[in-house]
Amino acid sequence: MKLKERYQTVIDYFTVHAPDAETELLYDNPYQLLVAVILSAQCTDKRVNMTTPAIFEKYPTPYEMSKATFDELFPLIKSISYPNNKTKHLIGMAQKLINEFNGEVPLTVEELITLPGVGRKTANVITSVIDAQPNMAVDTHVFRVSKRLGLVKQSASTPLAVEKELIKHFPTELIHKAHHWLILHGRYTCTARNPKCRECGLQQFCPYFKKQNQLNRL
Repeated sequence: MKLKERYQTVIDYFTVHAPDAETELLYDNPYQLLVAVILSAQCTDKRVNMTTPAIFEKYPTPYEMSKATFDELFPLIKSISYPNNKTKHLIGMAQKLINEFNGEVPLTVEELITLPGVGRKTANVITSVIDAQPNMAVDTHVFRVSKRLGLVKQSASTPLAVEKELIKHFPTELIHKAHHWLILHGRYTCTARNPKCRECGLQQFCPYFKKQNQLNRL
């Protein structure tokens, strides 16, 4: 199967089976999403969603967050992975929003990555979710699924390399949604361990499934 056909097959499948794919993080505005995405690094969305309501109640805007002390914020975050760093990042992020962005979350990758705790992946999430910009955040799920489905070369060894290939081949208007397609597929079907290949509607087109079948016959 040619690469263009492979992408179209994936698009056709998810358009039918996941037409409303979106982030599972709960938020009401860009500030809340930014907080949630910073907290979600190496942590499950489920855990983040259990944690953020108390944070948003006490710190409803960047202004309140910017005034927080480490000892005030840390207890609300301690159940999250890497709570020390994330506490410092959230306070620093809020202070920078107030001091340099008039309390508003910027919506360019270049500006977002100047904020504490915000790397390229987080910036891509914010801009694609809030503004439907054609940015592809590559997390562990996107990295794994795109390789297994043969959407990117096996030699694409970094998130940035995978990101560039996916952006090159997905139609621009679908990139923000394709991000969620691949994440959710990786989270619930194409899992790292014991992927549910028998339940997957893409198995007949999947190089990983074909390879595993061949290995099982040996």
